[in-house]
Amino acid sequence: MNIRVFASAVGFAACAAVSSTLAATGPVPTGIPRLEHLFVIVMENHGFDQIAKNPNTPFLNAYINSSNLATNYFGVAHPSLTNYLEITGGSNFGVLTDGKSDWHNTTCKTNLETGHAVTEAIGTPICPIAGTGTDAATPVRDLTNETSGPPGDIEIDGKASSAIPAAKNIIGISIADQLVANGLTWKSYQESLPITGADGVSISDGEYTDKTDFSKIKPVLKPALSASNIVPLYASKHNPFVYFKSGQTPVALRRTVSFDQLYTDLSSGNVPSLSFIVPNQCEDQHGSSNGTAFCNFDPDDNGTQGGLNPALMQAGDQAVERIISAIHASHTWKDGSRSAIVLVWDENDYFHAPETNRVVLAVDKNYGEQGKKSNLRYTHFSLLRSMEAAFILPCLNHACDPGVPVMSDLFAPK
Repeated sequence: MNIRVFASAVGFAACAAVSSTLAATGPVPTGIPRLEHLFVIVMENHGFDQIAKNPNTPFLNAYINSSNLATNYFGVAHPSLTNYLEITGGSNFGVLTDGKSDWHNTTCKTNLETGHAVTEAIGTPICPIAGTGTDAATPVRDLTNETSGPPGDIEIDGKASSAIPAAKNIIGISIADQLVANGLTWKSYQESLPITGADGVSISDGEYTDKTDFSKIKPVLKPALSASNIVPLYASKHNPFVYFKSGQTPVALRRTVSFDQLYTDLSSGNVPSLSFIVPNQCEDQHGSSNGTAFCNFDPDDNGTQGGLNPALMQAGDQAVERIISAIHASHTWKDGSRSAIVLVWDENDYFHAPETNRVVLAVDKNYGEQGKKSNLRYTHFSLLRSMEAAFILPCLNHACDPGVPVMSDLFAPK
């Protein structure tokens, strides 16, 4: 059997094991050369114009200009977790919040099953995503999370034609499930993950977590310690795989690993097909309200460079340089197999100004020409569709929607 046909058949069989309906899967996308390795690095909460030509991000500016750059690429929605789910699963799955997972709950009803979205205002734990059902609509303007009234958050490009209705028969799986079903591998590399791993953890500073029993630290410190003292360096909301039922199994949880493992794998050549890489919240430009001055949130979400914390921007610049340098120095990058790096920001995070959700996406390859600029309109669904094309996987959920293009020009062999 032709490898493409075989992969498609296996992918569809995997989806059939999850659900009896395949309405939200489609043919294997084409237009991208087969990749052996793909590294996806996700940064946080800054729009295109806040990164481009920023004096505090010299490496990033040099890197995105030497790579293939999408100049018309959009995050889909808000807040962060919603975008991460859309990148990896092609849907919001009814999740419009950065809320905690209702870990290992086998009796709760998913938002797909109920057809009711969970939002920042509702604040209930998120039932592990599984099965099939209806996701939440993506309106032109979102009034459900950072702000409940005007001006609201602009979704995608703010055009009425870009609104996405709620879709039925959404399948509660991610590209991780597709990769495994097709005999491929993945890892989620999360900086500042605690040594105990990701299971049940929502936040961690790399040592203490929201699961820590601080009463067992003797003598008890005064004032008494609690989870509120933790600087949330690792955040599960930036690790989308753990929100899926399939991602909460022991086998899947072993695929969420620390940055120590990232550099070990790059040194040893034991690199998975898909490496999903997320720096901690002081290094991905997200920031924290209880960190140091270098990690503070941006002073103003007004869409300008003047509203930024320059130290936070510089920290992200240096973090990406460390990661990219390690990938470029690895045997995997140099061994002649076809590999690519995608650097992308999840959303712009504005609500004080009517800004669109345009963010940076750059594709760096170890093959073909570099330095292209593409003004074609792409979204996170295009990224998922492109990843599926690169690994010969069926399109999934909204990555199958009409008008969602593969980013062929950015991944082209020439």
